[in-house]
Amino acid sequence: MTSLKYFCEDSPEYHVIAAGSLLGVYVNREKQSFPVGKVDELSMFPLDFEEFLWAMQREKLAMEIKDCFSENKTMGNALHQYALDLFYQYCIVGGMPEVINNYVTNNSFILIKDTQTKIMNQYIADMSKYATPATARKIRACYDSIPAQLSKENRKFQYKLAMKGGTTSIFGESIDWLLSAGVVLKCHKITEGVMPLKGHADFSDFKLYMNDIGMLTMHSAFPYQLIINSIEVDNGFLGGLAENFVAQHFAAKKIPLYYWKSGDTAEVDFVVQDGIHIVPIEVKKGRRNRAISLSNFVKRYHCPYSIKVSQKDFGFENNIKSIPFYALFCLEFN
Repeated sequence: MTSLKYFCEDSPEYHVIAAGSLLGVYVNREKQSFPVGKVDELSMFPLDFEEFLWAMQREKLAMEIKDCFSENKTMGNALHQYALDLFYQYCIVGGMPEVINNYVTNNSFILIKDTQTKIMNQYIADMSKYATPATARKIRACYDSIPAQLSKENRKFQYKLAMKGGTTSIFGESIDWLLSAGVVLKCHKITEGVMPLKGHADFSDFKLYMNDIGMLTMHSAFPYQLIINSIEVDNGFLGGLAENFVAQHFAAKKIPLYYWKSGDTAEVDFVVQDGIHIVPIEVKKGRRNRAISLSNFVKRYHCPYSIKVSQKDFGFENNIKSIPFYALFCLEFN
């Protein structure tokens, strides 16, 4: 890290690229320095669904999805189901480059599991390398609890699911480590749907998602058949999986993650700023997608439009834009 400074000062004719994981953890360590002003940082994320389609040599499908999104026209039953089937595959494979390479080469869910397990073991090894043994145990407990956190109807992170008697003071440092390492995503609750959203964030109330949906599926040991099966299954984890997919894509686009909740009666999965407007987004794992909380939010905060992400084809009705999961990469907010 230090050498980058001297390359910049003494040998500016060289173009130097350094790649590494856990950079956030590294620069936060007390004894390490960072060459401020000498390094341009670029954050890398797992491949999103569009990039997954490119890797699968489905570029034309990606272009068709973009056309239908921009023109607000349906894909048609056959093409819509084909895109959904690829989305189900993505829920299992995820966006880790090595895992996708494995899947493209072997077309086997069984073989990619070995690669995903290797990546998770590397996470665990880094926990031990960069943290004290006591902290490493708490980091692992938080990470391991995420599938259970996302299986609940109320997906607010609960410390007691990580460890009996768990509190903020016990696990705060561990969650910060996971965030700095880039292996989890944090979605804060907002108390009001007005700008700026950050000004109305309740930082004590949040959800944690994994940085990659494929890693979440593997770590949860959820049966692949229930993901790729087109028949709707009443399972809470599938809802959490769908939310994780949206959070992962928003994080890659640098869209801040917020959700809204009013008491115990209403909740909107994601809320974003689009220019001067607040846009609520509801995520539904099935085709039955009534969203009472979404309507309540729109009326309360006078939103010009809202979004529902589900397995349904494109549509626009009652100022609600319906977007299928596979088209989430098309969303852009100013």
